[in-house]
Amino acid sequence: MEVPARARAYVSCVVVGALICVLPLPTVRTPWWAVLLFAVLYGGCEQVAARWRFAGTFYPVLLAAAFLLPPSAAALVPLPGALLSPVEQRPRWLRRLWRAAQLSVAVWVAARVHGALGGRDAVGACDVPFALGPAGAAVLAFCLVLSVLDGGIRALAVGAPPAPSGQRGRVPVRRAWRGLFPRLLAPIAVHGLAGLMMAVLWRSPYGPVAALLVMLPMCVSWWAFAQYHRERGAHRATIRALVQAVDIKDGYTRGHSERVGQASMMIARELGMPDERVEVLRFAGILHDVGKLGVPTRLLRKDGPLTPEERRVIELHPEYGHEMVRGICFLGEARAAVLHHHERLDGSGYPYGLRGSQIPESARVVAVADAFDAMTSTRCYSRARPVDVALRELERCAGAQFDPLMVRALVRALSRHGWHPAVTADDVPPPRPLPPDPPVSSRTHPDSVGRSTP
Repeated sequence: MEVPARARAYVSCVVVGALICVLPLPTVRTPWWAVLLFAVLYGGCEQVAARWRFAGTFYPVLLAAAFLLPPSAAALVPLPGALLSPVEQRPRWLRRLWRAAQLSVAVWVAARVHGALGGRDAVGACDVPFALGPAGAAVLAFCLVLSVLDGGIRALAVGAPPAPSGQRGRVPVRRAWRGLFPRLLAPIAVHGLAGLMMAVLWRSPYGPVAALLVMLPMCVSWWAFAQYHRERGAHRATIRALVQAVDIKDGYTRGHSERVGQASMMIARELGMPDERVEVLRFAGILHDVGKLGVPTRLLRKDGPLTPEERRVIELHPEYGHEMVRGICFLGEARAAVLHHHERLDGSGYPYGLRGSQIPESARVVAVADAFDAMTSTRCYSRARPVDVALRELERCAGAQFDPLMVRALVRALSRHGWHPAVTADDVPPPRPLPPDPPVSSRTHPDSVGRSTP
């Protein structure tokens, strides 16, 4: 992966900042045995995390070092572990340097804040109530530095084309720092309490051995969290397999699921939804047609009008899909989107004929994304429409078939970012000539826009 020159320059500046944090070491009275112990402990935790394939950092060790050591000594603790930790993505050396420098600066700032507020004296006196205030301020400073530095890296890549669905891409400046601080604060606050307990026990008559015992329950909870992430990864692999099966079964809609996921994500972000919900709606878009696995292939590929009986068979696919995904707990509201993405605001949709606000919001998002991609992709029953034509048709049907709020959100998102789908249905040419294009509003397929006339 090629790293932009400005990103390399940014990493270099942070590395220089980390070196400046460490420079006063020769002039500071440093307990080197404690620095070495914390560094080995943190490095060991990083290696265990890599072995468990857990993407995270064991912050209690770093925060305990910030509470106990001089700032320049504490800044040294994360360097060996971060520089030697396994990295999967290239360039590995640059990623290691970035992580080491970022953590070093954050720990140095936390130690400075903690010391300035008298936290080190409170820890030395084992005065836990008084130590909570400085420790809390140090945790806030630690989170703030990590958030600011992470946001800077994200903001440097403004103007690049969107990344394929499911991959982290370049982020506009206005969203570079959005949600970073709140997302870090809760877990690091818990780690901060554990770090404070380690520091107080370290200064107590029981010594460093008792402090290390604090890590046992933290390691157990860390392991449980790693198992959760591995299970989540297994679910995602299952989702990918299901989507690939749908694409193989219905060759004319190759990539349709990924594109609907991408459009659903754009709508959700335009509406200001939190990142966690944006991710759920992306899954909803990806999985919305998984029920087509239960529909005969000949119906999915039919290039003429569907008979009433054939239409009834195809209209069962939302219920098939819902049965397939109902056991995937982390999908949340995505399951409702799979079931209701063909409902219409005027009650003429299926499978239950829901009206207006009875239709889940997630389903209203996916319905717009699904119809948009159906119109802008070449199918066996229609030619691709230009994006502006598809948007005008969505606006015409807003209020009757689609939620106007979702349509406006898609229009705004596309006006700012354009439409750059990661996968297109046109990569594989259809095996037979396409029929003449019917009017958009009179298509005879369940993915069509407007009232269908079998």
